[in-house]
Amino acid sequence: MFLTLTTTGTPEHPATDLGFLLHKHPEKAQAFSTSFGTAHVLYPEAEDQRCTAALLLEVDAVALVRRGKGKGRGGAPDAALAQYVNDRPYAASSLLAVALSSVFSSAMRGVCKSRPERAAEPLPLRVEIPALPARGGPDLVRRLFEPLGWTVDVEAVPLDTAFPEWGDSRYVRLVLESETLTLSNALRHLYVLLPVLDDAKHYWVAPDEVDKLLRAGAGWLPGHPEHKLITSRYLSRRWSLTREAMDRLELIRLAETDDSEVEEIDNAVEAEAEREPKPTPLAVHRREAILTALRDHAAARVLDLGCGEGHLVRELLREPRFTEIVGVDVSVRALTIASRRLKLDRMGERQAARVRLFQGSLAYTDKRLKGYDAAVLSEVIEHLDLPRLPALEYAVFGSARPRTVVVTTPNVEYNVRWETLPAGHVRHRDHRFEWTRGEFRAWAGAVAERHGYDVEFRPVGPDDPEVGPPTQLALFTLRTITETPATTATATEKEAKAA
Repeated sequence: MFLTLTTTGTPEHPATDLGFLLHKHPEKAQAFSTSFGTAHVLYPEAEDQRCTAALLLEVDAVALVRRGKGKGRGGAPDAALAQYVNDRPYAASSLLAVALSSVFSSAMRGVCKSRPERAAEPLPLRVEIPALPARGGPDLVRRLFEPLGWTVDVEAVPLDTAFPEWGDSRYVRLVLESETLTLSNALRHLYVLLPVLDDAKHYWVAPDEVDKLLRAGAGWLPGHPEHKLITSRYLSRRWSLTREAMDRLELIRLAETDDSEVEEIDNAVEAEAEREPKPTPLAVHRREAILTALRDHAAARVLDLGCGEGHLVRELLREPRFTEIVGVDVSVRALTIASRRLKLDRMGERQAARVRLFQGSLAYTDKRLKGYDAAVLSEVIEHLDLPRLPALEYAVFGSARPRTVVVTTPNVEYNVRWETLPAGHVRHRDHRFEWTRGEFRAWAGAVAERHGYDVEFRPVGPDDPEVGPPTQLALFTLRTITETPATTATATEKEAKAA
């Protein structure tokens, strides 16, 4: 991947001052090692009237895979070929942003002992990036850069020039020009917005990314009209980190409005928050209810079916009573995030031996799921089309047959209590249905009868006297002596195979 930065000069202020500002001499070609390849800095032209610095990043695809991405004992790898055949070596991304901050760290901070006055002054700047992934297209590129003082020349790259009817790719050629920005501001804009446009990062987004974003966005991000989108994408849409960053940006805006220090505003907000404690999130109530059910039935070997990003798996790992934990999900991306969240590649041997993640579909029987004490289906069934439920039912209750099964699903009757949920809407756009308490009890009772289980129902969250709890939980327990009618079992199996 490649980026050039050009400036022009005058006899009093030659363009070659760019070398001082970047702390890289124009007469040298320098190379810098990174954890994912080699960054080269060179100057294609260096005259008093015009000077261009180029950053060329050679990405080592093998090193990038080995560096982590959630691999390791029990890891959930991406598709094998896609790890090595992708656009990372060629298109500007978070890799280039990290290289910018590493190679030009002093310039990003605006530090230049030999030319301090030049570092603080606006420069005529031209930035060229020949290949930039832009999820949102040229329009989003303009919305991000133009409010910052850039003149934007952006051109979508066609999928194939020989077949124009195929349309444009997600890549653009980008040229930015400005005469009102300092070099520090320009580099910080690029550092934040390159991964935002790519809408992906090559590394796990940890809590310290919030501090990085606010440092790089100081002076421009709080007032940017797209600050919400920038914050969400930069933090890989991690809700908790995005909320923290938005709260801190709001404090900065309030401080600027009141002409006061952020600490003064922050103290006032904290004092008010102490008087009004935040309610416990429903997700926490749900995990606590599941853990209680598993403890009540002395489960030690547990399946988390539809484990998603690994929130429940992480809670199970905290309790030694759960000696074997298996997370299963159809989404490779979700398993990769779960692996990173759990830090499986850095986990000790004994802890790593307790957990496995693997890909699988709950619509099919799977021998790997047999022989476990308990299985959890937490907020899973509502994501399936109703005709697919018999297949899931047989795969879990008929084939895997754990001693205990815990199923949670939304209670649609409670939706009227959500002030932000429009009437008639389900809670998530991917929910295919949401059941009333009666519908859920009817389904669970029929499943239990067909497969030889007893079923108990428990509320999750505040139990409203009129509409019930927000989440409903069914706890299935395998009977000691099961006499499942052969005809019913055979019918269910046929439905599952048909699905």
